[in-house]
Amino acid sequence: MDMRTLPALRRLRGRHYLTDLDYSRQDLEDLLVLAVHLKALRQKMRLTPFLPGRHLAMIFEASSTRTRVSFENGFAELGGNALYLRPGEIHLPGRETVADTARVLSRMNDAIEIRSKKNETIEELARFATVPVINGMDADRHPAQSMSDALTILEHAGRLEGVTFAYLGDAAHPCNSLATTLTKLGLNVRIGNAPGYEMDEALQKKAAQIAEDNGGSFMLTHDPLEAIEGADFIYTDCWWWTGQEDEYEARIKAFTPFQVNSALMAKAKESARFMHCLPAMRGEEVTDEVADSDASIIFPQAENRMHFQKALMLALIGIDELPADERLHPIARALLT
Repeated sequence: MDMRTLPALRRLRGRHYLTDLDYSRQDLEDLLVLAVHLKALRQKMRLTPFLPGRHLAMIFEASSTRTRVSFENGFAELGGNALYLRPGEIHLPGRETVADTARVLSRMNDAIEIRSKKNETIEELARFATVPVINGMDADRHPAQSMSDALTILEHAGRLEGVTFAYLGDAAHPCNSLATTLTKLGLNVRIGNAPGYEMDEALQKKAAQIAEDNGGSFMLTHDPLEAIEGADFIYTDCWWWTGQEDEYEARIKAFTPFQVNSALMAKAKESARFMHCLPAMRGEEVTDEVADSDASIIFPQAENRMHFQKALMLALIGIDELPADERLHPIARALLT
């Protein structure tokens, strides 16, 4: 992946971002290139006004730290205004249809980001919206997270193709998106799921086919040591989510062998890095010794949510003319070409 020049990104303008499966490998790589350039530019200028006077509606049906802050602050750094909308403040869900909400928000905003408990809500919103809709997480997908993680891997490995990535734990939102995002980018992906908590079989087959098409590999195993053998990056996530409290004891019992602790890391590649999408339930899926170790890159990983999402929002919304500040012109030309 050549980071020296920016690809022409105008082709992405106006598209929805519901899942990485809707995007080609070239699309995803080009978004990463844009994210790298935006992050480097941020060191010189915090405010990069590519989108002055633009508005982002952010719908949240669930609580969030990283997703909300990264989208809201990222859009502000692009010169626009982001509006946080939560249940009880708007009529969705309940008194107003998803379709009507989409139509209204499209007339007042340039993009809509939504974190929903149902995939169907996001998909219906996208059907009726006339501006880009971005999936901030749904029932089983987290495509903004998986691409941000790809950016973090790229930064620390210097490449994506040929890198070996291991995920341990539950087949939840990040796991599902990572399996398809990273195989599409040419990585060797190993998923270590506990018995009874595996990725959907159809998605496993999809990830395996994507890997074959893109020069990587895909494997799902019930053995955490098999998953981490020779891995460059080891990733985990929470073992349970809000609404699964009644499953707590069963989940703790099933996932305990997959805990990322010092003993497990000692059996991994010496240079292996630890990743976690956060929030972390310390003492469950990961110990403090690992989360706070030199191998851990969880906080640079969290920061990269903002840098990738800035690239995503900028590409999908697009710009109409070169900004006055000439330092912004290389990126602006990529969006105008």
